[in-house]
Amino acid sequence: MDDEPTSPAQQWLIKAEHDLASARRLGSGEEPIPDTAAYHCQQAGEKALKAVLAWKGAALRMTHDLRVLLDVLVGELPDLESLRDAAELLTPYATAYRYPGDPAQPGEDELQEALEAAERVFSVAKVLIAQSAP
Repeated sequence: MDDEPTSPAQQWLIKAEHDLASARRLGSGEEPIPDTAAYHCQQAGEKALKAVLAWKGAALRMTHDLRVLLDVLVGELPDLESLRDAAELLTPYATAYRYPGDPAQPGEDELQEALEAAERVFSVAKVLIAQSAP
């Protein structure tokens, strides 16, 4: 397809956007699935930060820990420190609620917080990457 993004940063950002859209859909409607929605919030944040890493030409880390990804980025982009609370909030959702024996579901307020954090990380990444668009 001619309109496919060519840069790895854009490709990561699209995947992050898809996870964010999935989280929104799974967290609402007649039969919400909040545990899976929370997971997709974490994934959206992770992929958005990996998009920024790709944009900077940095090596991608094989981790689900947004705090680790943020630590790599703030050395060169100190303003990203503003995402620290979002990274702290989202990181546990990589595994929380995912396995039998875990608490069954995040509450509605908890999920709303996760969605807002994921949207913030995504938004910051999108603005940064747009700065280099042709």
